[in-house]
Amino acid sequence: MPGAARRRWSLTRYFAVVSILAMAALGVALVWVTWSVMGDQAIRDGINAAESVQTYATATVPTESFVLPDALSSAEAAAVEVATAGFGDRLVELRLWAQDGSLMYSSATQTTTAFPAGDRLDRVMTTRTPDAQIITDVRGVSLSSDQSTEREVLDVYVPVAVDDTMTRGSTLSPMPRAHEIVGAAEVMLDHTDASTALADAVRTVSVVVVLGLVLLWMLLFRTVFTTSRRLQATALENARLALLDSLTGLPNRRMLADRMRRAILEAQETGSRVGLMLLDIDRFKDINDSLGHDRGDELLEQVAERLRGALRDDDIVARLGGDEFAILLPDVRSVANAERLARRVRGLFVPPFMLGELPLHVDTSVGVACLPDHATDASSLMRTADVAMYAAKHHRTGVSVYSSDEDDSSPARLVLLGDLHRALTPAEGEPRELRMHYQPKIELATGRTIGLEALVRWVHPTRGLLPPNLFIPLAEQSGLIHDVTRYVLIECITQLAAWRAQGRATPVAVNLSAHDVTTPAVVELIEQLLDEHDVPADLLEVEITETALVADPSRVVPVLERLSALGIRVAIDDFGIGSTSISQLRDLPVDELKIDRLFVSDLGNGGREGSDVLVQAMVDLAHSFDLQVVAEGVEDVGTAAILQRLGVDQAQGFLYSKAVPPDDLPPVDAAPRPRRGRSRATGSVVVAHDDRPGPVRLARHPRPPRADNTIE
Repeated sequence: MPGAARRRWSLTRYFAVVSILAMAALGVALVWVTWSVMGDQAIRDGINAAESVQTYATATVPTESFVLPDALSSAEAAAVEVATAGFGDRLVELRLWAQDGSLMYSSATQTTTAFPAGDRLDRVMTTRTPDAQIITDVRGVSLSSDQSTEREVLDVYVPVAVDDTMTRGSTLSPMPRAHEIVGAAEVMLDHTDASTALADAVRTVSVVVVLGLVLLWMLLFRTVFTTSRRLQATALENARLALLDSLTGLPNRRMLADRMRRAILEAQETGSRVGLMLLDIDRFKDINDSLGHDRGDELLEQVAERLRGALRDDDIVARLGGDEFAILLPDVRSVANAERLARRVRGLFVPPFMLGELPLHVDTSVGVACLPDHATDASSLMRTADVAMYAAKHHRTGVSVYSSDEDDSSPARLVLLGDLHRALTPAEGEPRELRMHYQPKIELATGRTIGLEALVRWVHPTRGLLPPNLFIPLAEQSGLIHDVTRYVLIECITQLAAWRAQGRATPVAVNLSAHDVTTPAVVELIEQLLDEHDVPADLLEVEITETALVADPSRVVPVLERLSALGIRVAIDDFGIGSTSISQLRDLPVDELKIDRLFVSDLGNGGREGSDVLVQAMVDLAHSFDLQVVAEGVEDVGTAAILQRLGVDQAQGFLYSKAVPPDDLPPVDAAPRPRRGRSRATGSVVVAHDDRPGPVRLARHPRPPRADNTIE
């Protein structure tokens, strides 16, 4: 309950309590500081006045009167009275004390004997500084007399030091040294006026402080109160908007989810059925693009109005976003009844929508799912209805009821993703499920195998051999692609080291995902693996797709430059389907272009006319930049002959070999291909190779120099 009480405090109430306490403390502090400062100043002024009294009084008193303590003579006392007469009524009493504490003189005629405040007298004699205290002085006939007076006095003990006036005519031997303290003067000054002035000043300051703080508090409270009301209004509006769609006024996804949970709980208690329809407007993007977003919003408002007015009272229409709407059927008799309601809803779109003076005919796709027939909870009901809607859109049936045959997404995808996690980290002793296959790359001029492309295969324990196009997109979407790339690089470089130990030096190309080449981490991994396995960099080649290169060149190009600087060949895969410009191609740190199989397949019988001209243009462009050209997907001798005639350097495809495990590869006697690059000093083409025998081809065309082709 205390927690509930704290939660009930509003912002204004909390501010009022805290600010009042804070300002009260501030006011007290200000008044106290004022009183303290002014009181100290009044005492300092009194001390100064007491020192003046002491100076005038002791000027006529001989030194021996302090050293040889004795009461002043009548003449000396009269001289003191004359000397201090100018201080008038403010001087309440003056007493002169000798070194031993005996009373030498008192201006009060009734005082004959007295005792000093010993601790104060000793302190003054020792520290040579005045000591002041405010005391209450009572004077009169008797303490009980009505004629007695009571007032505040400032009682000051002032040290008396020897000076020339006091030593003049003295007969003392030895004589006290100059400035030696020989006694003290106790000066009592009337402090009533000072106390009254101090009280008045403190009272005035208190009034000013209180009024100022009250005005300040009222101003702050008004500001906080206004802001609090505005925040409350905004919070209420936000709460309303959080549950309603701002454009159509329909419930939004959040409110639909809440109503769906309630409907499902009620259905589970009563044994009834809950239906859900999801619909979206076909080709709504075309409507927005052609008529404008204002007309699109107007269409959505009219759709919402039709849906709202055509359904039962218990049904809930919601807008999920964009052109997607949902209809919740809290109590539907059967799946067939839900399907009939869906067709009736789709019939609402038959009459045209009037956008201004333009009649617009709109189609929609509706997906239907029911609980418990197709789902067990709100989340799965939403998912199955979504699957049904996209099935209706895909098959163009208008209305579709959920079918498990159409659902190949979530459950199977999650299971396969978990299996991929396991395959990437096999337990010790278990067989490796991810295996590397290699496809030869053939030099068309000689027919020799001069390289290999590494392709990963997944030997699933229950689903058999899975090709990369089945699990690589899954890895990219889930973020596992970096683990897959690491696995492939480790396997390939380990295989290269094993082949090199056997005297076989065949370069291997590894495909890198667009996610890999946007970070320099892949460069560091490759460099580490090459050093660890003592594999020369010219035995490794990396391939990236043209679309990956065009998507983010500012991040990809620096990574490629670092790879090139290590001596690793770089190839652009699937060339021709992206949008690489000639200027980009000129400045890219690449060594090879791989023509996409789409263009290669068009060269065969029945291909598109003019395909050879397009391939010839690609080859000429690549050779003009001193790039080698590789054709993918070569499956027949005729295509290979055309490619050789067009000047393509290398080819790979089923004509030569499919991708096979490393043990099934035929013997290869090719040496590593020379790496083409530019001299840093002259920009000319150079050839880098090791001492192993093998053919070396010089560049057929000079390549324009560029300054940013290497990284130190």
